[in-house]
Amino acid sequence: RWGRLYRSDSLAKLQGADWERFRSLGVETVIDLRYPWEIEAKGRVPAAEGQAYVNLSVEHRPYDQAEIDPGLDPWRYLADRYAEVALDGAGELRQALETIASGSGPQVFHCASGKDRTGLLAALVLALLGVADDDIAADFALTELATDRLIADWKAAHPDRTLNWPGYGRAPEEIMRLFLSDLTGAYGSVHAYTIKELGVDAHLVERLRTQLLG
Repeated sequence: RWGRLYRSDSLAKLQGADWERFRSLGVETVIDLRYPWEIEAKGRVPAAEGQAYVNLSVEHRPYDQAEIDPGLDPWRYLADRYAEVALDGAGELRQALETIASGSGPQVFHCASGKDRTGLLAALVLALLGVADDDIAADFALTELATDRLIADWKAAHPDRTLNWPGYGRAPEEIMRLFLSDLTGAYGSVHAYTIKELGVDAHLVERLRTQLLG
């Protein structure tokens, strides 16, 4: 269903015309996947009447993407970080799926860049809806359109630092393909991973489909 679920980067930056455009979407629930310390430092989505807010910090092992060793395979490295989140954040990911399934109107989930934590949750939702891996990877890679803006935002926020990793802000399909392949190799399928690690059952999947499919 078009306009029912959005993925985004940080919504704390919204103001003026952008805030008005966001409000015009009718978003009823904002799911913030960032650490509490990120929210304290950068702020959160502005409060608004009729808009619920929930913080579900899915990542438990922070790392600095600006300092990733340029000598590493960057996409393998990030896929491995996603695998950590898939296990460490199982409880929060389950809560996020429950929140989405319980919604009655438009919702949005976001992290800082709208790429890694957010991309992971988007992949799980799409997989549970029966979307093919190729389409999940293509959806993830749309974030590549924002790479230049993400780099500019980082440089503006860290004027005294050097961006050491040349892959910062990138979101090629390969990262998501590796992650999905790893889950399938370990569990048999992405759906099987959600059953074993997240406790997803047929009822939750049916509620997701009712909310998000026409």
